[in-house]
Amino acid sequence: GFTMYAIMSFVLGETAIGIFCIIMLFALLGFLPYNINPAKVFMGDTGSLALGGIFATISIMLNQELSLIFIGLVFVIETLSVMLQVASFKLTGKRIFKMSPIHHHFELIGWSEWKVVTVFWAVGLISGLIGLWIGVH
Repeated sequence: GFTMYAIMSFVLGETAIGIFCIIMLFALLGFLPYNINPAKVFMGDTGSLALGGIFATISIMLNQELSLIFIGLVFVIETLSVMLQVASFKLTGKRIFKMSPIHHHFELIGWSEWKVVTVFWAVGLISGLIGLWIGVH
């Protein structure tokens, strides 16, 4: 996400935002070794909500709100899976997924953690590139 917004920022001439995105990218890369299996540190809601707020702020500052849906598609899917699960259970008493957020559903149907992460990274990369394309065209 921050990589795509950094590129978009530089293309759109918003150097300060691009530099901020690069700083955030490297800050998160510093966190990554501690979050690889077996994870020693978890970001939790506080970190993920803060990152979501930063993504939203950057998209607004760049006047590229539509790109946020694509650059953050994995997060959108995770959130929607919880909303759909809760709504379905409240209305029908039945669950759509074995567990939500949806990455837990995939684990419960037999996907390894590495497969879930790899598929989510691939979806994130492809949708991020689409968001970047939307933002610069």
